[in-house]
Amino acid sequence: MLLYRDILAGDELFSDAYPITPVDDIAYEVDCAMVTIADGEVDIGANPSAEGGEEAAESTAQTVNNVIYSFRLSETSFDKKSYMTYIKGYMKSVKAKLAETNPERVPVFEAKATTLIKKILGSFKDYEFYVGESMDPDGMVALLNYREDGVTPYFTFFKDGLKEEKLHVNYE
Repeated sequence: MLLYRDILAGDELFSDAYPITPVDDIAYEVDCAMVTIADGEVDIGANPSAEGGEEAAESTAQTVNNVIYSFRLSETSFDKKSYMTYIKGYMKSVKAKLAETNPERVPVFEAKATTLIKKILGSFKDYEFYVGESMDPDGMVALLNYREDGVTPYFTFFKDGLKEEKLHVNYE
């Protein structure tokens, strides 16, 4: 299992337990779903009904986005101008980190990130913004949007702002 962590803030943002689609070698789209949970439940990305378990809704049940809930993401807000200020600083920080760890990636990152940011700004009103558990203002802001059906949520994460961490699962 792979865990994806913010390289600047260290927050866990998502895992490969969720469907991940690479986007133009610059971002990942991570599909999420609205799930009903009861107090004390933990979502591990499995579908209880498909696994033969029960999906009981109790009076304490609530409907949540499984990625937001599982990784304790917090909603934040931006207007277009404040997002542009944030993203310029964030891209500069990621570029500096890449220059240290993977210098040959910098030109690709710069070109592709600019294209993606223009696309984001072009449909800015469609996004919701989330930060990791630490709420570090220098960390990645994850972008929540909905597929063409208007119902299916997905996150966009900048690939170069993530560190993959292999988790060793012990099933004993």
